Amino acid sequence: MPLVINGQTFDDAVIEQEFSAIKAHYESLGSISCCERDDEFRGYARDNITFRALLTQEAQRTIPEPEVQEVARAFDKLKEEHGGGDQFYASMGLSPEQDGLIQRDLSVNLQVESLRDSACQSIPAPTEAECRAYYESHTQQFSDKDEVRASHIFKSVRETEKREAIFMALCEVRQRLVDGADFTELAQVHSDKPAEEIDLGFFKRGELMDEFEIVTFSMKEGEVSPVFATQHGFHLAKVTERKTGKPKAFGSVRADIEAELAAQRQEAKLQELVDELKKTAKINYIEPKEGLGAHNHE
Repeated sequence: MPLVINGQTFDDAVIEQEFSAIKAHYESLGSISCCERDDEFRGYARDNITFRALLTQEAQRTIPEPEVQEVARAFDKLKEEHGGGDQFYASMGLSPEQDGLIQRDLSVNLQVESLRDSACQSIPAPTEAECRAYYESHTQQFSDKDEVRASHIFKSVRETEKREAIFMALCEVRQRLVDGADFTELAQVHSDKPAEEIDLGFFKRGELMDEFEIVTFSMKEGEVSPVFATQHGFHLAKVTERKTGKPKAFGSVRADIEAELAAQRQEAKLQELVDELKKTAKINYIEPKEGLGAHNHE
């Protein structure tokens, strides 16, 4: 159902687009499966839309419209960032006939930027001590990626009817490995991959298939995985070595930390502004309630 903020309506398609982006982000982190948090993410989507709408409405109410020349410069810069006019229109799915709409959007964006700058201008820059404290409490964030070295046995599944038999055969191989058999020797006999591809060497997250990384990065050194499936077939993996990512020097990440802390403070300041705007805003969301029609959120 639509979300109405001070008379401005955001239809289901807008909410669904925001929801899809949020869900894709959490899925990329491997923190959810299927639809277990969809209601929560739709709530986030409505919150995000409300945040942007109230800021935009306040900017249009309090910030003068930018001069035509300023909007034109912003438009030229936008096209340049996309490799020129032709590439800009092609990549955005737009045409020169829509320049008026694009420039109106840019004009509003400039007003919002001006409101943000005004609201955040009094925020102090992070100090050296604050940056160092953040660094020391977020060492994993500022470390090189962990690495895993693994060997694997792979069986391709080309015929569906043989899937169960292949799976059971690999389960028997796994039991032999757990009982102490040599992984390389069994891989040379049972894997569909050549001998030189048994040892995968060291790899970081993002370098192999998601399913393979989820399994191997959760394993201890020397551990043999259960039989697991990917789109290519069945696998058995053994983690032979692990390397923990080393922390980066503070000096090499100080600028990143300062930017992160500044962004956090700016976001908090803008949230304070939005919370104030909510006190007088008229926000209405009609959500279907199973078997009971609908109710309002205001």
